[in-house]
Amino acid sequence: MSELAANIVAELAARHFRIAVAESLTGGLLVAELIGTPGASAVVSGGVVAYNSELKHTLLGVDAEVLSAHGAVHPDVAAQMAARVRETLAIAGEPAHIGISTTGVAGPDPQDGQRVGTVYLGFAIGDDVVTRHLQLEGGREAIRAAAVRESLSELKKLLG
Repeated sequence: MSELAANIVAELAARHFRIAVAESLTGGLLVAELIGTPGASAVVSGGVVAYNSELKHTLLGVDAEVLSAHGAVHPDVAAQMAARVRETLAIAGEPAHIGISTTGVAGPDPQDGQRVGTVYLGFAIGDDVVTRHLQLEGGREAIRAAAVRESLSELKKLLG
């Protein structure tokens, strides 16, 4: 459990917000970081690991034309994953207040015309959706770990 994750869980609890996570590149590491915090069950709806691009479309509703035109490593994909996971992981018909997503290339090879270390993060807070582009360095594990840290750091900033 990181201090940053604990701070986010506390902030979400204070606001009575729930968060839903959609991951590709990070393969469940982001939701694991959040749920490593005691009390996280009050704010974390759950996580979806849509590692395969077809699942991004069928499970999360990412536009097939966007995936076909740009591949999975694209800001529109991150935005749609974040926005749609809120509904996918709705509880009692209520979507999560926040959706967060990760997509990118951890290596060892480029993907969809994107170089290793290219990462897009998506954040949907209510109807507002923003993305962040990262260009990370290092091996697979370093890139994935940095994507988790940056996701939490950016979410903390967005929450104010």
